[in-house]
Amino acid sequence: MKKLLILSGKGGTGKTTTSAAFIQFAQARAFADCDVDAPNLHLVQAVEGEPEAFDYLGSEKASIDPELCTGCGICADACRFDAIRREGDHCRVDPYACEGCGVCTYVCPQKAVELQEDVAGQVLLYQGEQAFSTARLRTGRGNSGKLVSEVKLALFKHAPQADLAILDGSPGIGCPVISSISGADLVLVVTEPSLSGLSDLERVLRTAAGFQAKTAVCVNKADLSPAHADEIEAFCREHQVTFLGRVPYDRRASEAINAGKSLAEVGGPACEALRKIFDGAMALLAEPPKDPLGA
Repeated sequence: MKKLLILSGKGGTGKTTTSAAFIQFAQARAFADCDVDAPNLHLVQAVEGEPEAFDYLGSEKASIDPELCTGCGICADACRFDAIRREGDHCRVDPYACEGCGVCTYVCPQKAVELQEDVAGQVLLYQGEQAFSTARLRTGRGNSGKLVSEVKLALFKHAPQADLAILDGSPGIGCPVISSISGADLVLVVTEPSLSGLSDLERVLRTAAGFQAKTAVCVNKADLSPAHADEIEAFCREHQVTFLGRVPYDRRASEAINAGKSLAEVGGPACEALRKIFDGAMALLAEPPKDPLGA
């Protein structure tokens, strides 16, 4: 299975719009939304049926047994995260502030505090003619990088016969992005024609380079600032990064998103440009991997 990951340096560049169009172009049988902090691929890519849900256990959280707690407050004084409060004759843990360090369990003279596994979110798997995995991360929970790994594993386990998996990644360069890049055959970075767009692009490319991932770039809404689009293309040439093309601004994109459709379903100049970029990405995926020893 070839794995195509689509990233962006920030939100709002058109990453998910590109992912949804590519899924339509490829008639992909396997795809995932790895932006677990704010998943939205399902809004523009129709999925059928009810998902199978799996609890995702993140870091542990402290829990206080009210039957054993005397309200002495020793645990509250020891907690550097201010996650424990005295309430009358007992103490209570704020799960949003608790980091699961375990100091409270160590200092409690009544042994009233213990660490318990915390359900930090859910992995959702849709199975039919297409396999689609995504997730919901609960408010205030971390470990989103680990949750991305669970999303990918669920997809690869239940769609082993698919030739291509399209992964809609997270914006930025944080843990979810790092987890998404791992194992990808090609990373396509969608950027915008602006000074910040170029800066964001450089950061994403440096991150991908750390994994020796094959990368390519396209510019969305390129005609809004042709000068900056030229600068981005020149940057790619200078650093030997494959530049796959430019997508023009197209009102059909907003209309398609508002209607819950992929841009591939409505056509237009942006759709045609994305189709050419998709063809270029498929050609890159078809290339044999380079020998790391240069043989």
